[in-house]
Amino acid sequence: MAVTAALVKELREKSGAGMMDCKKALTETDGDLDAAIDWLRTKGLASAAKKSGRVAAEGLVGAAVEGTTGAVLEVNSETDFVARNETFQGFVETATKLALANGEDIDALKGVAYPETGRTVEEELTHNIATIGENMALRRAKVLSVSEGVVVPYVHNATKAGLGKIGVLVALESAGDAGKLNELGKQIAMHVAATAPQSLSTDDLDPAAIERERSVLVEQARDSGKPEEIIAKMVEGRLRKFYQEVVLLEQTFVVDGETKVAKVVENAGKEIGAPVKLAAFARFQLGEGIEREESDFAAEVAAQLAS
Repeated sequence: MAVTAALVKELREKSGAGMMDCKKALTETDGDLDAAIDWLRTKGLASAAKKSGRVAAEGLVGAAVEGTTGAVLEVNSETDFVARNETFQGFVETATKLALANGEDIDALKGVAYPETGRTVEEELTHNIATIGENMALRRAKVLSVSEGVVVPYVHNATKAGLGKIGVLVALESAGDAGKLNELGKQIAMHVAATAPQSLSTDDLDPAAIERERSVLVEQARDSGKPEEIIAKMVEGRLRKFYQEVVLLEQTFVVDGETKVAKVVENAGKEIGAPVKLAAFARFQLGEGIEREESDFAAEVAAQLAS
């Protein structure tokens, strides 16, 4: 039986697979539509596994809150184009809510039942890899919770509500008015998105990061030729400036450009009528830390058409 364009189109609509995969399936099964669907199903996992070696540094960050608990989740794809795919967006939204309910352990999340499919989260991801045609990965999740107060989500330049390239959670502990706490949390979350702090307080800052910075500052100070006791004072002064750059509570609030975040939180407690504690934050920027491959896109397209 001849493999027509109409038959390929029908198979694509029924299977969700890519055009080239549908054409190959129909060729392999002599144009039998049902057999071609079975062929695609049996090849789905192999197809997904083949794609798993490709770098996935695009995708979406999802953020969701329910009650006093919030979750942020990063799911990667190979291209930004897939991040605009409704199926992929729906997967990130659902997976973020599942992280909210089940915790931030990615390995555990993969084994959670995915709603209305009979598959796990990992199996649903593999299904999407096979049907959409790109490698994808559940990369990381973070869940924040407070016993009293609010957890506020913020997504910068959102693709749609709760989905974008930078996702932030801010946890505020307080018995104060929830509405006012949410307003404060939103401002702090926007600040976090803009400044990318490394830690909440100086006590939380990675000791290795401090030592690296101290070593650089010592060498810079010694170049001045000053005595060691003066160098020590210079280094401590410059370390304080370093903390003001990378520690959230020490940073200058971007909203007014002059008040430390710690002072902003303290002042908010006076206005709200109950003490406020900035308990935690999380910030996920899509693809940060992933080494991206340089590729010849035109050559890749040509290779796919030739196959």
